[in-house]
Amino acid sequence: MNQLSEFHRERVRAVLSASPLVPVIAINALEDAVPLCQALVDGGINVLEITLRTEHGLKAIEEVRRAIPDAWVGAGTVTSVAQYRQVEAAGAQFVITPGVTESILEFGVTSEAPLLPGVSTVSELMMGYALGYREFKFFPAEVAGGVPALKAFSGPFGDVTFCPTGGIRRDTAKNYLALGNVQAVGGSWLTPADAVACKDWPRITEIARGSLADL
Repeated sequence: MNQLSEFHRERVRAVLSASPLVPVIAINALEDAVPLCQALVDGGINVLEITLRTEHGLKAIEEVRRAIPDAWVGAGTVTSVAQYRQVEAAGAQFVITPGVTESILEFGVTSEAPLLPGVSTVSELMMGYALGYREFKFFPAEVAGGVPALKAFSGPFGDVTFCPTGGIRRDTAKNYLALGNVQAVGGSWLTPADAVACKDWPRITEIARGSLADL
């Protein structure tokens, strides 16, 4: 059985250490991709998770990689190996999944784009742990137990680090980041739908800057 390389772990750690906040970005209009992501970067956030929740995800990854080369641009909501291959081809620098399958975990071990696998239970965590994964997305964080669950995970898995996502708000992010096993937090509050619909990029920048200041 292949094991996750130290190279992959270093890449994932680099992403998680680059920003304590990881925006969950859904692109509904392709022309919004670059200005939205630039607004986040202008606000101090340089890790961008562009999800495959819309038809524009793949193209948005390509365009943002070209336009903002200094940011970490990755793919979220990847649910199959086929999608994993697609986002790699689009230039994603990391991949985040909402959950895990054996095939995705095994593919991630040797992929060009390192994987942050999503887990919500100890059993799922142990699947990845057996292959060498030590960094995970905890999703959906609030529904799956929130801060108390992550505290409990730290007992048997003291060498595991999480990026919780799902139901976390601007005013609760710092509660997660106060935990020793949390390095970053994901959230959609950084890109409110009304601001994106109005193309209010200065507001996005201010939300990003203010959210970082709150931590």
